[in-house]
Amino acid sequence: MMFQHMFAEMNEMLDEISKFYPNAQGTQKQELTHKWNLLKHMSDEIIEEWLNFEEKMGAVRQNWNETEDANIVLPEMKSDAYEKGEGYYKLLMFSKALEQFRNVVHDYPDGLVGRTYLAMCHLHLQQLSEASSHFIAVLEKATSNRLRSIIYNALGCIEAQRGKRLKAKEYFALAHRSDPTLPEPLMNLQACDSSTGKLKFGDELSPLM
Repeated sequence: MMFQHMFAEMNEMLDEISKFYPNAQGTQKQELTHKWNLLKHMSDEIIEEWLNFEEKMGAVRQNWNETEDANIVLPEMKSDAYEKGEGYYKLLMFSKALEQFRNVVHDYPDGLVGRTYLAMCHLHLQQLSEASSHFIAVLEKATSNRLRSIIYNALGCIEAQRGKRLKAKEYFALAHRSDPTLPEPLMNLQACDSSTGKLKFGDELSPLM
């Protein structure tokens, strides 16, 4: 991708700071501090520009949906907090995303997509009890087979992380039956059977949009 070279250089610079700063003195310490401040500034600018870009994309998407299918965009998805939360989520900044989606759920307590994102943030942060309670709340109201499959898959991941693999496999099977086109449940079933492999969740949120 076009950003890979830039991030490779940024990571190389960060590795240098991590390795040498603890014992650095004098000029070397000043140079490493300057590099740190430069990385911090670049990181903040990248995040800000990304969130602005996500907001503009959301506006374009909203205009398309208003002309083609107004039912696709839910009210919660038009909120500023939702747009920012989605941007942070895509950047894997789950603590920041969680703060935004808490605001979304506060303003739209019956909204399912915002609560699903909130639950996913909790799951990524290993806050399993909080994630589970939000997923179950969504499941009680969800009518979409795709959304139910996503929730069952996530609940399976929670049970697997708790060491309850039989219960996890039940959830993965329910997820596959709810929407056979979703690849993650079958992959997770195989991971449970072999007790190897990384459980997959979260990336499948995009089909909700």
